[in-house]
Amino acid sequence: MKILAHIRWAYVTLVIFVALAISIIIFPIFKAPRSQKIAAKFIQILTGIKTDIKGEEDPNAQMFLMNHQSDLDIEIMEITSDKPLAWVAKKELFEVPFFGLALKLPEDIAVDREDKKSLLKLLKDAKDRLDKGKTLAIFPEGTRSRSEKMLPFKSGAKLIADKYRLRVQPVVLIETRKYYDIKKFWAKSGTVRVVFLPSFVADSSNPDWLKELRKEMQRVYDEETKKA
Repeated sequence: MKILAHIRWAYVTLVIFVALAISIIIFPIFKAPRSQKIAAKFIQILTGIKTDIKGEEDPNAQMFLMNHQSDLDIEIMEITSDKPLAWVAKKELFEVPFFGLALKLPEDIAVDREDKKSLLKLLKDAKDRLDKGKTLAIFPEGTRSRSEKMLPFKSGAKLIADKYRLRVQPVVLIETRKYYDIKKFWAKSGTVRVVFLPSFVADSSNPDWLKELRKEMQRVYDEETKKA
């Protein structure tokens, strides 16, 4: 079984690579978000990954905050949401050959964690994407969690949401790592549960709302994994 899972991992990795190439090639014709949605649908069809949606997406949401376990998380959200998404990711990813181009073309947002001055650029870029009608998509953990416990949420998401009083919708992705784990060279087909929690308007007067949100998202994650 492990050998089959490793073979499937190689296959899914190839599919993701081809999908990125497709998104780059078709971008001059379809632009974002269609190029991203087409690539995500390509991955879904060829990998057999399905989604089980709980809750409802808020059509007025301006920011999605999601937990992060797998490289499939972006594709899952692109499939699940019809909204044009602007992903916020670390600057290093934009510098990776080929992959970086797939981020730059649709105007995803780069964050330099080592430069405090980059926060001003982050706010400016976020405002630009919002003005263009895009919804910000952020993994507040900042990187993939390797356990069932979410990592502490970084403050960047709160900074943006508070500054522009955004309507934020939390989204909990359930056990995505078991469907594609880049560290363990493991992949399998199945149905990923996506839970949309109620949206809210960021309240800068509450300095702890991001920490409180992490606790609530963890509670929902724990409940959903027990049902699995």
